[in-house]
Amino acid sequence: MAPVRTKRVYEPADPADGRRVLVDRIWPRGVSRERADVDAWMPEVAPSTDLRKWFGHDPARWDEFQTRYRAELADNPDVDQLAALMGDGPLTLVYSARDTEHNQALVIASVLDGR
Repeated sequence: MAPVRTKRVYEPADPADGRRVLVDRIWPRGVSRERADVDAWMPEVAPSTDLRKWFGHDPARWDEFQTRYRAELADNPDVDQLAALMGDGPLTLVYSARDTEHNQALVIASVLDGR
């Protein structure tokens, strides 16, 4: 299986993306559904509202965020749905965060790649 990719929703879709799944709890600002060009939106796989607010995209909290978020993902049935999509070809997790090195899509991709 190919590794799971991640991409900002503000970047143009590419055929190489394969299946595109938005993994944000809140729909991205200023992006229409057509422009997002996603095959699915899975808000329930995103971090809980409390965790998202605690993290606040603060890189100093990244390690702890990953630990807490992995614990949330361990009991999340949507992770199994994403894993099943991996068998259908390339999978790209789409997110809206500005920080490309500290975001939930990277954690989800790591969890899926570890399966």
